[in-house]
Amino acid sequence: MNIAVTYILISVLGGAIGQILLKKGMNTMGAMTLSISELGSILWRIATNPFVVVGLFIYVISVIFWLVALSRVDLSYAYPFASLSYVIMLIASWWIFDENISLMRLIGTIIIGIGVWLISRS
Repeated sequence: MNIAVTYILISVLGGAIGQILLKKGMNTMGAMTLSISELGSILWRIATNPFVVVGLFIYVISVIFWLVALSRVDLSYAYPFASLSYVIMLIASWWIFDENISLMRLIGTIIIGIGVWLISRS
């Protein structure tokens, strides 16, 4: 496998894991509404949530891998791989967060996977 594809896949997986941790962290805080009077309190709660902090850290690391990959391949080749995060998120949403996945979401995600596979063959 091309090293750039490895970097891209690490970036996509890291980004997805980061997003999952961000969601987990925000779930622990409950629904929020932004308001000027509460902005400082909300930002503090977000900044001190361990899931959010670790999720952001992993997400930043994934961006570094993404940038290294972009230095090696065309954006038109690399960017469709980012769509794999949809596949990861669908599985994680169902498995980790017990979300209901509709048939349309499942079909759409399968189509995305097929599209990424086709692009990777070029």
